Amino acid sequence: MKLKAIATLLALTSGALFAQTVEVKDTWARATVPGQKATGAFMKLTAKDGAKLVSASSPVAGVTEVHEMKMEGDVMKMRAVPGLDLPAGKAVELKPGGYHVMLMDLKSTLQKDTTIPLTLVFKDAKGVESKTELTVPVSMAAPGAKPGNMPAMDHSKHKM
Repeated sequence: MKLKAIATLLALTSGALFAQTVEVKDTWARATVPGQKATGAFMKLTAKDGAKLVSASSPVAGVTEVHEMKMEGDVMKMRAVPGLDLPAGKAVELKPGGYHVMLMDLKSTLQKDTTIPLTLVFKDAKGVESKTELTVPVSMAAPGAKPGNMPAMDHSKHKM
């Protein structure tokens, strides 16, 4: 039983971490530049039986919160949320421009091709909390994102 509990909490298989009933995939945190004090961490979460992401923490940041970013009219607004619902069997993507884990009051620059520790706290339908310890890669873009996805711009018709 003890071995099964450890395997359930920390089973790392082909980039996916399974924590009790929540699968965490495609984790990454955006790299920063010197003096930058905040960044985001992103991932895909799938709860087998439904759950809620209630908090996050990391020793690299003074403050770590679950945030929502959305457009209100022509203004993009970001705010902390008390919890993020994870419906049973549905993948919830934390991504730039949407829900994400906000790392604020950074203690140092997050350099590309390094990793950071991140702890996620989930609550199941019965109110039982569980923690998932992650090692998150630091990158300039999401895993598998293709650089140069922007269309080429033709500046030849601009008048100088």
